[in-house]
Amino acid sequence: MSKAIEKQIDRLKDKEQKIERFSDILDSLTSTEDRKKLLWKEVYENAINDRESANTLFTDLLIQCKGNASNHSLFGQLMSKYLERMSKSNDQILRLAELIAKEEDQVTVDPNAIFDQIREENG
Repeated sequence: MSKAIEKQIDRLKDKEQKIERFSDILDSLTSTEDRKKLLWKEVYENAINDRESANTLFTDLLIQCKGNASNHSLFGQLMSKYLERMSKSNDQILRLAELIAKEEDQVTVDPNAIFDQIREENG
């Protein structure tokens, strides 16, 4: 098997592991609605895919531009857009991390437990 194919397979496995770890984090949120978890997982997958695609395209152009001023001036603006896409993907992932942290910090309140506690205190 060629090194390029092996590298692609490794990258795919790495991406799948990241998504699986993210799913595990979402599964640990017991009080969060399943459709919210599904949406967050989809956002995460899209951000990972966007970042990887932009990185591949950026790297390809970087190789073409290395030591070639005319290619650099020709592709520089496009390379900048790929960097912006990667940055936006990173921002999406960070925003998801903030949402999940906020969700983990929420305390679920059992109305029956509160009622029982009030009844015991007034008892």
